Amino acid sequence: MTYTLEPEVLATDVEDGVVLLDQRTGRYWQLNRSGAATLRLLLDGNSAEEAAKKLALGRPDAAERARTDVRALLDTLVKARLVVGS
Repeated sequence: MTYTLEPEVLATDVEDGVVLLDQRTGRYWQLNRSGAATLRLLLDGNSAEEAAKKLALGRPDAAERARTDVRALLDTLVKARLVVGS
């Protein structure tokens, strides 16, 4: 599955990560650096599993945590209608 931002969502890089603006509601969402890196991987066409593997690259002890964190962030973004999968 690939992911894209909803058309009404704007993303702006900031020093500590990325800010998402949902223009439908006026609500802002701020992602820290790891959340921003995860979002970029997903928007670049990686599946949740691929994104987790890339985030944990070189740190095998972090693989399970990366999978859990990527899935949690993705679930939140989809539920908030900021990201859509196709």
